[in-house]
Amino acid sequence: MIQTKKRTSIIFLGILLTFGILSCTAVEGQNKGSQKVIGIIVYDGVLTSDVTAPYEVFGAAIKQGNFPYKVINISIHEKKEITTYEGLKLFAESNISDAPDLDVLIVPSTYDMKPLVNNAKLVSFIKKQGSRVTWLASNCAGAFLLGKAGFLDNHKATTWFGGEKELKKAYPACDVQFDRNVVVDGKLITSNGGIVSYEAAFILLEKLSSPQFAKKILETLQFERVAKTKLQS
Repeated sequence: MIQTKKRTSIIFLGILLTFGILSCTAVEGQNKGSQKVIGIIVYDGVLTSDVTAPYEVFGAAIKQGNFPYKVINISIHEKKEITTYEGLKLFAESNISDAPDLDVLIVPSTYDMKPLVNNAKLVSFIKKQGSRVTWLASNCAGAFLLGKAGFLDNHKATTWFGGEKELKKAYPACDVQFDRNVVVDGKLITSNGGIVSYEAAFILLEKLSSPQFAKKILETLQFERVAKTKLQS
């Protein structure tokens, strides 16, 4: 009788453990499935701050919890390691050939956009992902890629400071905004780039979460002190 009870207890314990493991696996699967993806396009010669600004802002938000996103770099090359214009080495989790479906796409820039704008595979990737994402953003001259993909027609947008006329010439159907740091129109967010990429990232963060949460991250990164910064003579 005692052995029978022991055997029954062991079987029951095994069932509980099995159920627990399956339950945990199911929960993990649900968490992975519910996690949304912010993709940042990267390539050799990309401007560093166009990439690192949104990565830092969203990375800080993810560390705070209750922000169901992950950030990935997406290389336009077959290789996964790229070097920015300023020399920073970055690693991409995927490239445009195997990238997952995105919820947010951010398109950064470089000083010579012509090879990128003429890259049919890249433009096709932006068209495909841009048509399904909740938010589509560009920093600096990345707006020219959004224009090439057809997303700026009949929308307000901006680009690098001083490049507005060039953007208007390239895409006449775009309502180009002059002397604006960040422009939001529908699901599009375009910005000047450089340090303004941080401002654009905070605005996008607010859209993805709440003004209160965005303000919390802004304070965490001490961005409110930027306007107070003065160079020492």
